[in-house]
Amino acid sequence: MMRLAAIAAIALAATHAAGQPIEVRVAGQDGVYLLLRGGEPYVVKGVGAGNIDLATVALRGGNSIRTWGVEGAQATLDAAGRHGLTVALNLPVASERFGFDYDDAAAVAAQERRIEALVRRYRDHPALLCWILGNELDFNYTNPRVYDAVNALSRLVHRLDPNHPTTTTITGVRAELLKAVRTRAADLDFLSLQLYGALAALPRYREQLLADIPFMVTEWGPLGFWEVGKTDWGAPIEQNSTEKARHYLGGYQNFILPALPRQALGSYVFLWGQKQERTPTWFSMFTETGERTATVDAMQVAWTRTVPGNQAPIVEALRLRGKPATANVTLRAGKTYPAVAVFSDPDGDDLTYAWSVKVESASRAEGGDAESAIPDLPGLIASPPGEEAEAAAPGGEVVVQAPAAPGHYRLFVTAYDGRGNAAYANLPFRVL
Repeated sequence: MMRLAAIAAIALAATHAAGQPIEVRVAGQDGVYLLLRGGEPYVVKGVGAGNIDLATVALRGGNSIRTWGVEGAQATLDAAGRHGLTVALNLPVASERFGFDYDDAAAVAAQERRIEALVRRYRDHPALLCWILGNELDFNYTNPRVYDAVNALSRLVHRLDPNHPTTTTITGVRAELLKAVRTRAADLDFLSLQLYGALAALPRYREQLLADIPFMVTEWGPLGFWEVGKTDWGAPIEQNSTEKARHYLGGYQNFILPALPRQALGSYVFLWGQKQERTPTWFSMFTETGERTATVDAMQVAWTRTVPGNQAPIVEALRLRGKPATANVTLRAGKTYPAVAVFSDPDGDDLTYAWSVKVESASRAEGGDAESAIPDLPGLIASPPGEEAEAAAPGGEVVVQAPAAPGHYRLFVTAYDGRGNAAYANLPFRVL
């Protein structure tokens, strides 16, 4: 079934040479909506893609990607087309929180000219699905005129390109925000929601606030670092890769799938790739070295109802000084303590391990803004991590030397199956 869908998508794209767009539109009314591409129903099974081979999306049953800008857009559109994927292209509409003034008519006009040039450049690409007019423009905004500008841009795009719908993304679902967007930016074809823990409220949102609004969920994934429990010193406790996989699959099956295709047009899961955001693993569905985690497997099951031939390892436990992350693990400077990781592999593959310690992130970045990677602290694992990982077995111990300085730290462990899959867990601790 998955192969047939991919072949059909590639065949459709192949019938449109470069410079011949495929018409996409939102059809329906009164709470029943559908996305049509080339006249055929099209439910978005999408990913927010990082720097990654887009073949990985198609191989798992995905059919679309989204961007957060236009850097490398031509290459992205071309690569998507080769794999039978579509692209929701995010046009760089400026956010007020970065200093843009929507009361400045000259600045607004200049932005319109920039957007016009980009639409003219990419509007005829057969892989283009829709235009996203800015990402999370409501984040910490104060001037509702931003949505007047979005409406003017939507009209401009429709005038230049009648073949692709427009949308903008919002952080969460709030009555006053919906009113502002619907009143001031009524030209948009559908609304895009970005939900993490709040995805669980989608059924209520659909009934109370979104009943007559076609929408997509253009970002969703694990619980955010702002939504989880914290240690006594404020360090967020991250789900391990197995917990995240269960969360992804449950989120799709329980909250997104019931909205398809009557009202929701599809979704884009975050993040099909790797990025640093509080930790290098928090939103990353792949490791820094490109291994797949169980969240990738979960999305294949969600999209295709088929289990991968070889699955990622399973995390069962991580303990430091005999305690889990929720126990406010506290160490004494200069002492050594046992750390125990318990992993298993559903396919019986032999596992190898890598351990590291990092200083706890001090970043206060918001809204997915860029964060610098945090280097490993050397000399804190008793044996070289590679050697220890090769020797360790699930449930075995490695000795961690506590940092010599008081402060807040985080212990990381990753298990590799040698088949391109990995699992991870981490644990915040403090040193007195």
